[in-house]
Amino acid sequence: MTTAPSARAPRPSRSPVPALPEFESLEQAHRDALQMLQAFEELLAHLDDSGPDETARASAQRIMAFFAGPGRTHHAEEERHVFPALLNSTDIELVQHVRRLQQDHGWIEEDWRELAPQIEAIANGYNWYDLAMLRLALPVFTALHHEHIALEEALVYPEARRRRLAELQGRDAKP
Repeated sequence: MTTAPSARAPRPSRSPVPALPEFESLEQAHRDALQMLQAFEELLAHLDDSGPDETARASAQRIMAFFAGPGRTHHAEEERHVFPALLNSTDIELVQHVRRLQQDHGWIEEDWRELAPQIEAIANGYNWYDLAMLRLALPVFTALHHEHIALEEALVYPEARRRRLAELQGRDAKP
């Protein structure tokens, strides 16, 4: 005959850990994206000097992992949590900025889909990548990210924060 397990002793209570603020994590993703873009530039320079060696492979793997993972997730979070309330604004200029950011997300995805097979080839140690194509495409990809991040951090995030704070304080944010 088996006996029923004894009840587990309750765990001691402890103070809750505050959640990471949403905008802080979004801004961290921007910093990470800028670091990955720098790593991408460094990768191209390294490929010139050393080809697809182990250092290039490791760098390409990190770049691939970011832009295929957290980079995409970041854009989805903005589309889901930041943009909707702003798109309902009566501020036409603000709505235009948010629509531009949405268009940027599409372009960034389009650019990444073009770059990804090249980076994946390097990550896997293949030498069939097209360095000339990467040299032409990376400045476009980088410039788009820089402009996109600047617009979000200078205009869109501050307005979204203001509205979120007003909502939390029980006031209506001005549209």
